[in-house]
Amino acid sequence: MANESRPCPCDIGDRFDYGGRGQEVQVGHIEAYVCKPPASADRAVIVIHDIFGWQLPNTRYIADMLATNGYIAICPDFFVGQEAWKPSNDWASFEDWVKTRDAGKIDKEVDVVLEYLKDQCGAKNVGVIGFCWGGAAVQHLMLKNPHLKTGVSLYGVIRRFEDRHNLLHPTFFIFGEKDDIIPLEQVTLLEQKLKQSCEVDYEVKIYPGQTHGFVHRKREDINPQDKPFIEEGRKDMINWLNKYL
Repeated sequence: MANESRPCPCDIGDRFDYGGRGQEVQVGHIEAYVCKPPASADRAVIVIHDIFGWQLPNTRYIADMLATNGYIAICPDFFVGQEAWKPSNDWASFEDWVKTRDAGKIDKEVDVVLEYLKDQCGAKNVGVIGFCWGGAAVQHLMLKNPHLKTGVSLYGVIRRFEDRHNLLHPTFFIFGEKDDIIPLEQVTLLEQKLKQSCEVDYEVKIYPGQTHGFVHRKREDINPQDKPFIEEGRKDMINWLNKYL
């Protein structure tokens, strides 16, 4: 039962009534949602979901958006069959829940997905984007995985990042100014540490007035005051991928 005195600050936002243009496939030991562009492509993007899981319509909408921009997009179930977080869950239980879903322990799944993209989809260059929990996972992969070319971390929970900042690949960090989960002091500290130890291209950008999840969990048509920033965040994400893939 939800604890109304301690609601989850990770608001699910505007849940899209959206079915998706792609298909669900089995990739090794995990399920995944895949959407391919109209023309053949050898560039792919792994989309790492947030705490609401791989089936969230909003996340599939972003995967489809990547496909319309010429990328093979794949959103695997990085919870590997474990239940996604529900808005009705008791926020007091969140820390115990997330301990069994470590954003820094997805390497086996990523290797399986990379093999699938190469062998089954003909992908030669692969990048990664991730939201919230998935944004922290992007940070982990950019520090570790030599087979990825670039990453975009969207409001990745900084306190779950590894305390290393010597990124292997160009990485773009997107944050909202009014994010209740990621205070601006944490973003400032991240920038300082990247400046000290990062030798590849990176960018940290804060979007004015925006709350957690704004790029993929808000609908621009019913959030007119946020529409310019939602669209800017999506455009910046695509531009970064275009630059490095």
